[in-house]
Amino acid sequence: MQTSPDPSSRSARPPTAVRRGGAIVALEGLAAIVIAVVLWIHAAGGADESFISSYGTGAWFAILGAGVLAGGLALITGRRWGRAIAVVAQILLIPVAFALLTDSGQPEYGVPLLIVVIVVLVLLFSPSSVRWLAADYAPDAEEPVEPADSDRTPSKRPVKRKRKR
Repeated sequence: MQTSPDPSSRSARPPTAVRRGGAIVALEGLAAIVIAVVLWIHAAGGADESFISSYGTGAWFAILGAGVLAGGLALITGRRWGRAIAVVAQILLIPVAFALLTDSGQPEYGVPLLIVVIVVLVLLFSPSSVRWLAADYAPDAEEPVEPADSDRTPSKRPVKRKRKR
């Protein structure tokens, strides 16, 4: 039995800004999965590191990368839930970019990463993206369903009155 997706979580066509942001986020997730595979190959090749360092870090990158990839693909296909994953991923990448710029002394990686993070956040918080996200929450989006009079049960609790002293 196949069920149709929840109409509130999916739109026919998201704005271009959302699709572009989703594509970049999907590429970030794919990059994390590639890093995981490289770590696993490195460990399987007999690298002189501890087991948990290579395989564990690879598993961590694979799990997070798969989640970020799913969020990016969700945005591309018009599912609103992907935006939360994308925004959280970008917020978590900001300190990574600053660490690459300052402590690590690798601005050749930090600057492009920071630019990508800013671009994605601008795309996901653009006016068209926010309107698309809020479309289902508009007060006139759908008429509320009122229960039938027979479904209403009056309260049977007695009304408490204040005593005069």
